[in-house]
Amino acid sequence: MSKDIKIRKGLNIRLKGEAEKTLSNAPRSRTFAIRPEDFHLIIPKMVIKEGAKVEAGDILFYSKSQEEIKFVSPVSGTLTEIERGAKRVITKITIEADRQDMYKDFGIVDPDTTSPGDLKKHLLNSGCWPFIKQRPYDMIANPDIVPKAIFISGFNTAPLAADLDFTLQGKEKQLQAAVTALSKLTDGAVHVSVRTGQGSPFSGLKDISLHNFSGPHPAGNVGTQIAKLDPVNKGETVWTVAAQDLVIIGELIISGKFNTDRVIALAGSSVKTPKYYNTKIGAEVSTFVNDSGLSEDNSRLISGDVLTGTKISPKDHLGYYDNTVSVIPEGDDYEFFGWAMPVFKKISPSRALTFSWMFPKKKYDLNTNTNGEHRAFVLTGNYEEVFPMDIYPLQILKACLVKDLDAMEALGMYEVAPEDFSLTEFICVSKQPHQQIIREGLDLMYKEIG
Repeated sequence: MSKDIKIRKGLNIRLKGEAEKTLSNAPRSRTFAIRPEDFHLIIPKMVIKEGAKVEAGDILFYSKSQEEIKFVSPVSGTLTEIERGAKRVITKITIEADRQDMYKDFGIVDPDTTSPGDLKKHLLNSGCWPFIKQRPYDMIANPDIVPKAIFISGFNTAPLAADLDFTLQGKEKQLQAAVTALSKLTDGAVHVSVRTGQGSPFSGLKDISLHNFSGPHPAGNVGTQIAKLDPVNKGETVWTVAAQDLVIIGELIISGKFNTDRVIALAGSSVKTPKYYNTKIGAEVSTFVNDSGLSEDNSRLISGDVLTGTKISPKDHLGYYDNTVSVIPEGDDYEFFGWAMPVFKKISPSRALTFSWMFPKKKYDLNTNTNGEHRAFVLTGNYEEVFPMDIYPLQILKACLVKDLDAMEALGMYEVAPEDFSLTEFICVSKQPHQQIIREGLDLMYKEIG
């Protein structure tokens, strides 16, 4: 029986340019790229050299600290470049793709009868393990630890984010294979959260514990769902898997292929025809951006949603974990007396000279302007209005800034990830980089406490 949970704290940011529910095939990308920086705290150790031929599923590199965690090629082709930055750190691996993919065969397994140890080995050898993340520390899961539970969010409430009910249509077979396999790897349940009152591809699946969530963003964040269902305490570990990554895991189990097909949403007010595209992980963003076209030149491309994504250029490649590309106007203009004028075209949780609270369903054409400059934290009490977790957001941010490990532990650092603070960063009058502060705090805890 599903559990109904209503999230009351939060903020819906309704933006113009939502992707229409039409699906097109993006032109085949000439090159594909993997950026090791997408895999936080992973130091890559290359297996092959420039000029080598690869099939989809062949190992490119593995983690220097945990050699069993492997990272594989999303397509077949030729490894043309290993780009390095300062201190010879690998920043990008580029593959020139073949016209048609050839797949390495990992073999078909039956998740109902295969042992947990063999399932784990299968996911590690095939390169699917990086899709499994853990809390604490919001990093790729340690395969030596058995989690107390696994969490999957079946919907997304971030602005302009892909509609998972649409992108997962017809993928029930893959989803079932993936959740059955994952259920063997935990002592607890596989918790799947869906939107209340809305049909979902997860609704008819077995081997899961289904929960209904409603309320404003961040109701769709897996961190919010963990906090409401089974919070992470010191000494405990939970795993999380993104819904679209389940499809890749399920495809591996059913067909034996590492198939990185991905449905992405190209959205934003700067896109002429925002819609969904079939593409692959690591594809050139220009393949589908040029197909839809941009309505203005001075735009910012973001791999991911507008709150947590990464700024990219049309020549860059799709992020490993991203299923949305957002394009909004670049906010590089100066607004004269913007701090003292009534605000009609912006979103704000405050009612001081702002009117967005009067029109909760209005959609806005926002740009990237931060409407202010960096300054010391100002005590407003606004963070708590949009932060639904049972944690003091301002206090934990300050504990991270002063590197107070004891306070970070006491305040609940084990259950948070940077994305949980995207809304507090959005409304911050001090313009502090909340997500960066939390990321650095988590890295410090991992280094000092482990």
